Amino acid sequence: MNLWSPHWTSAAIGSALCVAILYLVRRDRMQVRYALWWLTVAWAALVIGIFPRLVDIVGRALNIHYPPILVLLTAMALLFIKSLTQDIDRCRREQDMRRLAQRLAMLEARLEHMEHLAGKCHSSKTPNAADHEP
Repeated sequence: MNLWSPHWTSAAIGSALCVAILYLVRRDRMQVRYALWWLTVAWAALVIGIFPRLVDIVGRALNIHYPPILVLLTAMALLFIKSLTQDIDRCRREQDMRRLAQRLAMLEARLEHMEHLAGKCHSSKTPNAADHEP
């Protein structure tokens, strides 16, 4: 068996990806919820690399005439799902930022109003220098 066959290369890439993701999580460069997605992808690459006949077995069970296309179809579907979830997350974050900006603007306006009232109150309590001249 050739050491550099596509199967062993896929297994090596999956293993390297697992190690890289765990390193990124450990160094706080990636959140766990994102790491789980990529660890699943790395695990799948590792399994397919170690057990290449698994694709043929699943393909035959699903009545797919050319089983290797199953890997491509699955990858495309997963990329679509990943893109969709990223867009949903981005929209939620934009909405949260918009709400925070609105709340900050309201708090700043309230602070300015309170400072204005405090300035009026302070100036009315401060004695006038002309009232105390002899």
